Amino acid sequence: MKSLLIQTFCLLFLCLGTVRAQQYQLASPNGKLSVTVDAGEALTWQIAHDGTTVLQPSAIALQGRDEKSAKKAITFGKNVKVIRAERKSVESSFPTPLYKKASVEDVYNQLTLKCRGGYSVQFRAYDDGAAYRFISEQNKPFIVLNETADFNFDKDYQAFVPYINDNRNGERYCFSFESYYDEAPLSKMHTDSLSITPLMVCLDGGKKAVIMEAGLENYPGMFLTVNPQTRQGVQAAFAPYPLEEIIGGHNRLNLIPTKRADYIARCAKQELPWRVVLVTEKDTQLADNDMAQRLAPACRIKDISWIKPGKVAWDWWNTCNLTGVDFKAGMNTPTYKAFIDFAADNNLEYIIIDDGWSGNESLLKDLNPDIDLKELVAYGNQKDVGIILWASWRNSAKDTETAFSHYAQMGIKGFKIDFFDRDDQPLVQSVERIVACAAEHRLVLDLHGLKPYGIQRTYPNVLNFEGVKGLENAKWEPIVNGAPLHNFPRYDVTAPYLRMLIGPMDYTPGATMNATRETFRAVNDHPMSQGTRVHQMAMYTLFEAPLQMLADSPSKYMKEQECTDFIAKVPTVFDETVALDGEVGEYLTLARRKGDVWYIASMTDWTPRDCTIDLSFLGEGSYEAEIFSDGINADREATDYKKEVRTVTSGDKLNIHMAPGGGWTARIWKR
Repeated sequence: MKSLLIQTFCLLFLCLGTVRAQQYQLASPNGKLSVTVDAGEALTWQIAHDGTTVLQPSAIALQGRDEKSAKKAITFGKNVKVIRAERKSVESSFPTPLYKKASVEDVYNQLTLKCRGGYSVQFRAYDDGAAYRFISEQNKPFIVLNETADFNFDKDYQAFVPYINDNRNGERYCFSFESYYDEAPLSKMHTDSLSITPLMVCLDGGKKAVIMEAGLENYPGMFLTVNPQTRQGVQAAFAPYPLEEIIGGHNRLNLIPTKRADYIARCAKQELPWRVVLVTEKDTQLADNDMAQRLAPACRIKDISWIKPGKVAWDWWNTCNLTGVDFKAGMNTPTYKAFIDFAADNNLEYIIIDDGWSGNESLLKDLNPDIDLKELVAYGNQKDVGIILWASWRNSAKDTETAFSHYAQMGIKGFKIDFFDRDDQPLVQSVERIVACAAEHRLVLDLHGLKPYGIQRTYPNVLNFEGVKGLENAKWEPIVNGAPLHNFPRYDVTAPYLRMLIGPMDYTPGATMNATRETFRAVNDHPMSQGTRVHQMAMYTLFEAPLQMLADSPSKYMKEQECTDFIAKVPTVFDETVALDGEVGEYLTLARRKGDVWYIASMTDWTPRDCTIDLSFLGEGSYEAEIFSDGINADREATDYKKEVRTVTSGDKLNIHMAPGGGWTARIWKR
């Protein structure tokens, strides 16, 4: 009897000391995608889609400590005790007037697990993916030592990996967020390199899984690195919190951390960023996806009527080269008056005055004496052309209120802020302060050295981001064995599927000097593009950019007025977007509508391609179509193009041919 009592007591002790695992199921609205959550000694999630294993059980956790007591641990996702599970279904929409469509549908099923220890975990299942986030309910500030976010796959799938360029002797986490894509199996990922997001994994049956983050606020951005245990998955990594910084980087425009803490963030009661896995059955679903918008915090600007998207005549790429003028072209008042004239003549909304109008240490001192900003603002006002100024992050951060107030009162319309080159927690906090201050002064922003992470919905005065291997890279592209090292056209038909998932991108298209792979050369003062003229023209429809550049010289555009007229008419925000056809890294065809006018574009990599464009999305009746296609000799002379105007209907299917590195584009309106 005594022995039996002892055995019973021991068993009871073991049961009380062990966290019993609980399992929860969550399905997408259409039932195809399912999320399984296991909460016990560990917290894991897994994803399946219509018979396909997308994600194997993958760990979710956060490790922290009390801000004042290093001995007091704070842990999310370990020995999980669920107090309450809440479910809800949402079917809603919200307006997106500065986007690729007028509104976004937000339809999902949600599971929220409120857990002992002062936190909740929220899961969402959409038809096109799943996401989760921690919600901290801590009453006191705490330090986040690390966050565990694993993404484990069942096979060694092929992946598209955008590595950072590691600076082994410098600061590992300072990076411009511009990367080409390495295409290799997960097992071949470099163990000592970080990747930025989104990262794509090619599943069986043509399905794709894309890992990304969304809704980043007051927290460091997420990098990814290969899981060394499985070699068939990736795991999150974060920049440690910077403790000391020095002035450095290009032209001393950055603050470079020289000492980092043993933690990644200082937090309190707040919602942490979403960890997202998109799941698609065909590649075109990636080319028209709204997940980043859905998961971003809602707009915090009450009146957005003053925010004006549009096109920009830009000076830096073309090095202010002008011909046929009676003054010495350069960074001076006459040059920018010429840019304003060009913008006005072609109904462009803005010009940008890039690096060189102010000193490297301040936006308010050491101004270029050859540039009279007040005179240019007045001249632009006469022509209905706004002026945007370039600025470094360091100077924008230290003089924010004073500088923004001064230039807003002068009549400047916005800033292109460059060289953020970090996304640790203090940098993200700095961005939030800058963006909010700009909104108060009714200034639009173009953020460089940074990838989008949702702030563009929260503060829609942020019209664009860089974080892309844009046209500027053509100015310094190495030539190896007689050909460019990097495949620009392939990147051009990869980035719209992946980089563009998270938000707009300042690629700066519009080159008029176009080259085949064999004839391309990098020439800084007279740059050219890889691929055809129409490849460049198609970018104005394909690339999402509410603030879109015309990168080449006004003089060159005026000599190519037929092409200029076309790209000047393409809007930068739209009412509807339809992804028609395409494969990641191969080609893409999109249609976008603004009002009653449709804009269609297609691009290919270096492979010549024949495609069929189905016009069934058009309404009833006849339409006029202005079409630009690669010329018959575009495979040898990349500037060769053909223009035609023809009548089309919704019953038509257009057979198009694209040269190597080619494109096709059309503007279609009701007769």
